[in-house]
Amino acid sequence: MHYSILGSIVSLVPSIHAVWCAPAVSLPDGLDEGKVVGLLNGDLITHLDVLFAVDTVITNLLSANFDVQNLLPLEITIDHVTADAGINGTALIHFDQAFTGFIVPGLGTANSGTFDNVSLTQGVLALLPIVPLGELDILNADVSLRVATINGSLGVPLAMDGLQESDVNTTPDIDSLTFDNSEHL
Repeated sequence: MHYSILGSIVSLVPSIHAVWCAPAVSLPDGLDEGKVVGLLNGDLITHLDVLFAVDTVITNLLSANFDVQNLLPLEITIDHVTADAGINGTALIHFDQAFTGFIVPGLGTANSGTFDNVSLTQGVLALLPIVPLGELDILNADVSLRVATINGSLGVPLAMDGLQESDVNTTPDIDSLTFDNSEHL
């Protein structure tokens, strides 16, 4: 009886090995890397939230999150983004962020989740014009993603470097600057 259980386990090893060591999924017929880049190169980032903290004035760091639009009928998973955003060609914020589980469904949108350590490259005062303007330009973004993932796994790796977008809707969250002093009264 022990031999039949052991035999069953041993017979599964080649199947398990084949799944774990399988090469990355390839793109479906008729869809090459150039077409993928063309479809994703439009308005990939559709909204940006910048979240000020009380110490932003001192540290020149804030938090952010952004929405991504996927124009492909295939799921994509974003693994890493390095980006500079600003106004009139001047970079005002910079971030270099790795992601886990940033899955964007086919023909859908998803939010990155809030992340910290977004640098204010020109200081907090230079960022104030976005309050009435309500938009930033993505001056340069390097995005590492995988196309045709299945629940964030596998997929075809793709590096999209030098992406640029104009007039990305941006919401500065200045409300986070308020704090409650009642505990000190």
